[in-house]
Amino acid sequence: MLLTTACSNDFLQVTPETFITSATFYKTESDFKQAVSGAYASLRDVYGDAYVMGEMRSDNTYYNYKANDRGGQNIEKEDISGFIDNSSNVYSNRKYYSCYRGISRCNAILDRIDGSEISATAKQTYGGEAKFLRAFYYFELVQYFGDVPLYIKEVTNQAGTAVPRSPKTDVFTQIVKDVTDASTQLPKTQSEKGRVTQGSANMLLGYIYMTLKEYAKADAALKIVTTYGYDLLPNYADIFKTASKNSIESIFEIQYLQGTQGLQSNWTYQFIPALENTIVITGVAGNNQSFGGWNIPSDDLLAAYEAGDKRKEGSIALGYTNVTGDFVSSPFTTKYLNPHTLFNNCNDDWIVYRYADALLLYAECLNEEGKSADALPYLNKVRTRAGLTAVNSLVQSTLRDLIAKERRVELAFENHRWLDLVRTGKAIEVMNAYGVKMKQKFSYLLPRTYSVNADKLIFPIPFDERLLNPDLTQNTGY
Repeated sequence: MLLTTACSNDFLQVTPETFITSATFYKTESDFKQAVSGAYASLRDVYGDAYVMGEMRSDNTYYNYKANDRGGQNIEKEDISGFIDNSSNVYSNRKYYSCYRGISRCNAILDRIDGSEISATAKQTYGGEAKFLRAFYYFELVQYFGDVPLYIKEVTNQAGTAVPRSPKTDVFTQIVKDVTDASTQLPKTQSEKGRVTQGSANMLLGYIYMTLKEYAKADAALKIVTTYGYDLLPNYADIFKTASKNSIESIFEIQYLQGTQGLQSNWTYQFIPALENTIVITGVAGNNQSFGGWNIPSDDLLAAYEAGDKRKEGSIALGYTNVTGDFVSSPFTTKYLNPHTLFNNCNDDWIVYRYADALLLYAECLNEEGKSADALPYLNKVRTRAGLTAVNSLVQSTLRDLIAKERRVELAFENHRWLDLVRTGKAIEVMNAYGVKMKQKFSYLLPRTYSVNADKLIFPIPFDERLLNPDLTQNTGY
């Protein structure tokens, strides 16, 4: 007993040699590379259901209503689509928490990397990646939630979590600083696919400045993106094929891997109709009735494609042939429909930024600067690939609408439409008009759906988070 008492204090204070902690980790280049990979991993959580807030909140897509299945996994997606969501919604909450997990991982890296003994090159690259990712996560948060708590140091105790919301202006200041640093620290190319580069950083910076309506700064960033050797794939439908992962068109792409490691994607099974046997569409047998039938192309989107636009056929199937050989009219997106062997287990990446997006965003930027003639080549390069004739209008307001329409069909189902509507000030007008048509078509929609005002341009701070942190205020209207 005396020996036990004498040794107990020392034993409790010694970390077992086989146990990794923040004190024993972050020593070698391999440690920092693993830590940065962990910061990337949060992207898969952020984007797993991102279409609910990025596309289904818009006029691009809706859902197959399941009258016999009123489970929360259905109702809460429907609520976001119809603008009647609340602060307990699991999908908006997941976006919030996943972003902060990524930020926490980035902070742990950035607090330690400058004082480490790894090479200067590794410090620069891994530090640049962590700064890009922290900025990216905060950009997601500020676009979807408005003012948010700003953590730029690792939180090491409970007291450190009780931070009030910072004004958007302060959050954007930090975002711009991180991305600007990242653009100088990152290499032009990376040997490992999926890691961000100077092109990724300048694309993000362009988006940030377009959101802030600082067009001259956006012009400078987006012009640089056009110098890195990116290009359009000749065939639009090839962009999303498994063989085209991380192609010459990809600027920033979240990596997924089919198999048993838990790294797979499954948007195909969420986006196709809910079926007893998915083999009729995917070629793989399975039942997706409990989680399929989301992100369905709206009539509004289908009508937005011009005659002869190759992107419609490359993005959407108008239906499928069932097991009895009958054609079922039920549109769904085919962008993420690729050959695979396991049910609900696919190999598709999610492309966040690609070169066509950069060209159209740059065209928008130039037009807003009053340089409509300069904008046309970038817009028409995208249209030419789609098999469409060139646009020649130099009227700023007309060209503004044409570019917005082009972005809609080019980037459909890629989580851009809702943020584009908000960024360009069109969300309230467009979504209220869309809501009138939707309520005329679908009797199950409640009268209070699609009552869109300024409050609905951002989402609520999670209810549970406000219970834990009394300093957090709630967004108006929630």
